[in-house]
Amino acid sequence: MLRFSRFKTTAVILLALGSILFAMPSLLSPAQRQAMADSIPSWLPKWIVPHQAITLGLDLQGGSHVLLEVDTAAVVRAQVNALRDDVRRVLREERVSLAGGIGVQARGVAVRVNDPAERARLLPKLRELTNPLGGGMLATSGPTMTLSENADGLVQIALTDAGVNERIRKAIDQAIEVLRRRVDALGTTEPNIQRQGIDRILVQVPGLQDPRRLKDILGTTAQLEFRFVAEATAAPGDVEMLPNAEGGGQLPIERRVIVQGEDLVDAQPAFDSRSGEPIVNFRFNVRGAQRFGQATTEGVGRLFAIVLDKKVISAPRIQTAITGGSGQISGRFTVEQANNLAILLRAGALPAPLTIVEERTVGPGLGQDSIEAGKLATYVGTAFVVVLMIAVYGLFGIFANIALTIHVIMIFAMMALVGSTLTLPGIAGIVLTIGTAVDSNVLIYERIREEARAGRSVTSALEAGFTRAFATIIDSNVTMFLAAAILFMLGSGPVRGFAVTMIFGIVTTVVTAVTMTRMMIALWYRTARPTRIPF
Repeated sequence: MLRFSRFKTTAVILLALGSILFAMPSLLSPAQRQAMADSIPSWLPKWIVPHQAITLGLDLQGGSHVLLEVDTAAVVRAQVNALRDDVRRVLREERVSLAGGIGVQARGVAVRVNDPAERARLLPKLRELTNPLGGGMLATSGPTMTLSENADGLVQIALTDAGVNERIRKAIDQAIEVLRRRVDALGTTEPNIQRQGIDRILVQVPGLQDPRRLKDILGTTAQLEFRFVAEATAAPGDVEMLPNAEGGGQLPIERRVIVQGEDLVDAQPAFDSRSGEPIVNFRFNVRGAQRFGQATTEGVGRLFAIVLDKKVISAPRIQTAITGGSGQISGRFTVEQANNLAILLRAGALPAPLTIVEERTVGPGLGQDSIEAGKLATYVGTAFVVVLMIAVYGLFGIFANIALTIHVIMIFAMMALVGSTLTLPGIAGIVLTIGTAVDSNVLIYERIREEARAGRSVTSALEAGFTRAFATIIDSNVTMFLAAAILFMLGSGPVRGFAVTMIFGIVTTVVTAVTMTRMMIALWYRTARPTRIPF
């Protein structure tokens, strides 16, 4: 107990100074932090002079809150269309012709095969379409599709409820990844994007005070297609009329898609060197470059439509073959529109349209009110703890309060170091860890008091107090750590913010309430050589 080595003492002091260094940027203004970052010599690593502040959550610094709902009807419709194409492929491979064609139903397709021999040859192939690709742990709770056969030769393939839910789940998972890439491209920090229920996605972007731009980025499907403008000789079934965003009205566009947006590998906003108008430069992968080059080679002189979400944004005439795999999109864009379009194309298309069902904008003033309220609660709670510890334990209470101050600083330092987000529930977690940290000191001090009352010497009482209370402290902190870890893994949003500060607080409690307090008491004993416990 009293043989606290010089190495341990140095390590504890360096840890405290390092925590102060890492927590200090969070107390500075953005301009001061930038000045600190600029002052670091280029030959020094950035961590020598930390300049990373704690990121504030939506409830503290304000921002945008949007709740999106996936269009389940569009998800089912896309799956039915894909199923129709698969059935058409099987019919073509088996060389089975149908008089009535393929019937599309609400949740499936139907074909009538009158010839029993052809039907017997076709059924095993159609049944393969109903088998899921995954198995084992990846399998759903039930069959995703069912196949039924009537006596009159009608064969139906339909999605089940489990199949619909599975498609919605996959669409939500894919949409979350696409939305995350889009929001990250806005340059914001610590966005919160998570599933809500079966078919909804919650998006919270701290610091973004322009909800209109966020809605433009999130609500656009961004399904990019390159098609030819139909000629007069085209068959009516191969043409669809699409609105023309550039010149108004509608244009006849071929249904055949030459290249899709999924073949894009990059898209960047730029300015046209001749007109000075904002444009978007794009570049294809190898497959897209080959298709694009072949189409522009064969279609010199034709109008080539650039279609975004079933709307023609540009329809230039092909003057010469474009074989380099890159090009540009122009459409009388503003600078912001060109930048948003580039973000959408880089992030990829959403699997289904998303509808905004709720939106809120949290102003920075409200966030500042929350910060002030959190500060007040922290100050009041800390003041009561400090006064109580000094009143009950005297000098040892002062030691506990010093350790408590370092405890709070270490929490902020760890949050800044790992880039964690501080929320209002997180502040509540810090206030709670102040109580748990002091509780560890109370356990130690009360044990020391009991040992002193039992007639032990000062040295023996101090040693027994720390040794015998340590197991209880570890047990209680491990229990709290497990509870906080479960909250972090299973919770979301505010719950996770609370759990993060709890976890950091529990880790630092063991260092400050036990090791640091023990060091200070050991140094005090060596210096003062007391004959009794001072409380």
